[in-house]
Amino acid sequence: MRVLLLNMPWSPIDLPSLALGILKRSVDERVPGATCEVLHANLEFTDWITRRTEFSAEDYEYYALSSYFLGCGDWVFSSALYDDPAWKEAEFTEVMTGRLRSSRMRMTRRLHAVVPEFVEEIAQRVADLAPDVVGLTSTFQQNTAALAVARHIKRLAPQVVTVMGGANCDAEQGAAVHRNFPFVDFVVRGEGEDAFPRLLEALRDGSATGAAAGIPGLCHRSDGTSVANPMPAGPLPPAAILPPDYSGYFERLAASVARNWVEPKLVVEGARGCWWGEKHHCTFCGLNGSFMEFRSKSPDTFYREIMDLAERHRVLDMYVVDNILDMRYLSTVLPRIIDSGYDLRMHIEIKANMRRPQLQVLADAGLIYVQPGIESLNSRVLDLMDKGVSGCQNVRMLRDAAETGLSVSWNYLHGFPGETDADYDPVIGQLPALEHLNPPVDLSARIAIERFSPYFDRPELGFTGLRPEEHYLFTYDLPEEELHDLAYVFQAPERGIGEDTVTRLNDAIAAWKKHHTDARLTHTDLGDEIVLVSRRHSFQWRTKRLTDPFGVAVFRLLDQPHSPAALHRKATADPAFADRTARQVRELLDEWSALGVTFTDAGQYVHIAPASVNQDLLRLDYMSHLHARPAPAPAEGHATTARPAPAPALP
Repeated sequence: MRVLLLNMPWSPIDLPSLALGILKRSVDERVPGATCEVLHANLEFTDWITRRTEFSAEDYEYYALSSYFLGCGDWVFSSALYDDPAWKEAEFTEVMTGRLRSSRMRMTRRLHAVVPEFVEEIAQRVADLAPDVVGLTSTFQQNTAALAVARHIKRLAPQVVTVMGGANCDAEQGAAVHRNFPFVDFVVRGEGEDAFPRLLEALRDGSATGAAAGIPGLCHRSDGTSVANPMPAGPLPPAAILPPDYSGYFERLAASVARNWVEPKLVVEGARGCWWGEKHHCTFCGLNGSFMEFRSKSPDTFYREIMDLAERHRVLDMYVVDNILDMRYLSTVLPRIIDSGYDLRMHIEIKANMRRPQLQVLADAGLIYVQPGIESLNSRVLDLMDKGVSGCQNVRMLRDAAETGLSVSWNYLHGFPGETDADYDPVIGQLPALEHLNPPVDLSARIAIERFSPYFDRPELGFTGLRPEEHYLFTYDLPEEELHDLAYVFQAPERGIGEDTVTRLNDAIAAWKKHHTDARLTHTDLGDEIVLVSRRHSFQWRTKRLTDPFGVAVFRLLDQPHSPAALHRKATADPAFADRTARQVRELLDEWSALGVTFTDAGQYVHIAPASVNQDLLRLDYMSHLHARPAPAPAEGHATTARPAPAPALP
């Protein structure tokens, strides 16, 4: 049996597909008599399109990720799906005029007109290879490209079995794909390491019709009718999650024009699910789909996978797709990486309440890009999200990351039911003091509603009458009730703050981003005094010395968030300061707030001056590694931390 796995645009070009890497290994190891290859059609596309039009790495990133909530990447390939180079062009133009700059509009319409030819060429190439089974992965804006090539493969070689899976095929979405696109023979919903090999064995043995009914999550046909088997009762145990086989990707990239665009990265996976989400599912988050349950590989297994991949492919840049760090790894995997001598550069998602020593371990191990899911700097709004952190804790994260040399990727979200302008006013007023810390990756975004999120599943939280986002209407030729099952992102009435507050917030964030490069605030603790050095646009002072022993003691306590009452109680526990009053603490806090040395929220204060460890040098070091930075994910809010970069273990 010959199996071909197909990775269509707009899969990121600087990353091999984790999903297909895992499936290739599962086929090779678990299906006797089967051979498996991966066709990197995303790289084929870069070479194909650059021979025909001006097209850049920035363009590819736009359609792969940045335009996710506009649906531009999927609309581009809808012309190939429906065999119509002008498919719903008028509808797209009407809706997107004003949302896209003119050059992007021209590029999108040009791509829409020419990609049917590319899809036909890839389908013919697949037909010439004559596989028995073609597996197609679909994540982010990959859906129409995958569907289009499946349709053309079936037209050219109807005997080839087409199987589709990925994050876009989870639960109801996968059932809708199978129900509405008859050229897709099977859809694997959920984790594919078990279901896909079982399906292949049934196809090999000629028993697919009967065996399909027993494979959890699988969509198949019985007497021409689409049947969706019940989803698996639970997720795979961590021991069943295979390491990926990336054979062929780096060789194909080396032969592509894309080799001049990107530095390739390895994709590694230590865990699935979210240990925080199991207890408190963040209200806007649709990550993890059907399986929130957190499970992680043993520390020894994960460490060995990292080392094996680095040694085999001679690549040190890694993207860790875990939605949240397994805290065990701080004392197991990461110290071993530090001792290994490998100069790894890694990206990982963490929780924002991690302490400085933990962040230092991350930095020492090479996890220099962290995504802590900050989302807001106001505790009341964070409570509405059920984030489990405070505004001061999030600011502390930014401060300690600056001190340890970590680059923080985060997004500011708004639009939560129950939030008010009063929640944002104090934060907006304090943003100029934070210019020296990592700003959000973009301006604040109003949340969209994602499938699998509490906002989607529980209308009592504030969102009712959900409809698929508008771009699904001009991408697919389906009635709205089918689009409702197919879609991941939904329209909803705006909630929370109004546009005046949004404008003020975004003006302040824009100024933050503008001034960040040259801004600085640090402190040096000399024992008997603390020296503060500032270089920020909105503050005229440059040096401030704290020489009063009581002030020094209070400042040190502000390393962690404290209320004024807690500060007074702890500081005056020292007999030397027993006569100091709560008013004196308040006076210090007022003075330091005016100087932009502290941040306050929900009755707590925290100082925002990283220890002086040559931040300018750290920034130069960061810039020197920018080439290693993972491709940016779609803005968290218009969603969340974005859907899993490569879909974990799905065909």
